[in-house]
Amino acid sequence: MPQPRYRTKSLKAVSKKVPGGRNVTHYKKKKPSKHVCANCGRTLDAVPRGRPYEIRKLSKNSRKPNRPYGGNLCTNCTKKLFKNEARSL
Repeated sequence: MPQPRYRTKSLKAVSKKVPGGRNVTHYKKKKPSKHVCANCGRTLDAVPRGRPYEIRKLSKNSRKPNRPYGGNLCTNCTKKLFKNEARSL
């Protein structure tokens, strides 16, 4: 039976074989859900999944797309937004 602090659904149980030859269970935090478009709810492609301490280690240009609304809106919604703004002028 695992210790009480490991008996939670927020941790993922990973079975590992240690150098001594035993199979042990390691517990690690689950990955967060994928980022989604604020407008249509579609998953964003270029935004990596990871805990904040993992994302902080990435370079700035690999954290989110380098375009207006990058990491917030998908490409199709961004295109539609720009078209509507241009037409309303």
